[in-house]
Amino acid sequence: MKVLVATDKPFASVAIDGIRKAVESAGMKLELLEKYTDKKQLLEAVADVDALIIRSDIIDAEVFDAAKKLKIVVRAGAGYDNIDLKAATAHNVCVMNTPGQNANAVAELVFGMMIYQIRNHFNGTSGTELKGKTLGLHAYGNVAKNVARIAKCFGMTIYAFDPFCPKEVIEKDGVIAVESVDKLYEKSQFVSLHIPATAETKKSINYTLLNLMPKNAVLINTARKEVINEEELLQLMEDRKDFKYISDIQPDLEALFIEKYPERILFTPKKMGAQTAEANINAGIAAANQIVGFLKEGIDKFRLN
Repeated sequence: MKVLVATDKPFASVAIDGIRKAVESAGMKLELLEKYTDKKQLLEAVADVDALIIRSDIIDAEVFDAAKKLKIVVRAGAGYDNIDLKAATAHNVCVMNTPGQNANAVAELVFGMMIYQIRNHFNGTSGTELKGKTLGLHAYGNVAKNVARIAKCFGMTIYAFDPFCPKEVIEKDGVIAVESVDKLYEKSQFVSLHIPATAETKKSINYTLLNLMPKNAVLINTARKEVINEEELLQLMEDRKDFKYISDIQPDLEALFIEKYPERILFTPKKMGAQTAEANINAGIAAANQIVGFLKEGIDKFRLN
């Protein structure tokens, strides 16, 4: 059996070593397609593979049509909106992710960006501190749990809203569960987004919701850019000179944000949440082990379709 790692943003070499060991020790062959620049290269590479490991690469119906032998795709990471699940199911291909493997890396980035922003981009002027401030977590999955863990060390008061997570699970971690999304934004000077991009959530982070936040509010987005109503966020930042937005995802209207509010925004050059050696290794090896478990024993614990 053949496993392909197809990544336009390659794994760290140590992660590839771990993936290779997991795959080859199971008697399978590993092939690499790294830094590819044309979809045609991907379509050619998947033609005879049984399994596929990807990162943020787009896996759509055209890819599944080309991959006649494909049995499983594993997204090394948590988000999976880059994979067409309906097309995968139609082609009888199992899709999995690797939840939790990148969670600490993303959580640490949240605080790196927060500190850089509230210290005025380290420009030498007086900023502010996180201690004693309120932090709202919009959704309470693996990343948010790590954000909460770190926030407690900073001495922050932490709120969370997640209609799919029981109140007792949230409050067991020393986090205050709130009953509505409006209440979360009303109470939180900082809000960190951890929601997926779905039909219900796309553009849901809008003017009305964000305007509930108290003075000197900061919105942190390490989730998906699609959940932000960018036009309304721009209007809010025009109306509220105290509002700041930081993200490791470049918005569609990035140029406008930079032109209008350079001191109140922060965007990393590329999506950086999972860009640590540790996250690379954890997610990549987890993906390889899940493929081996599925192909050898039919284990599909993290199946998405």
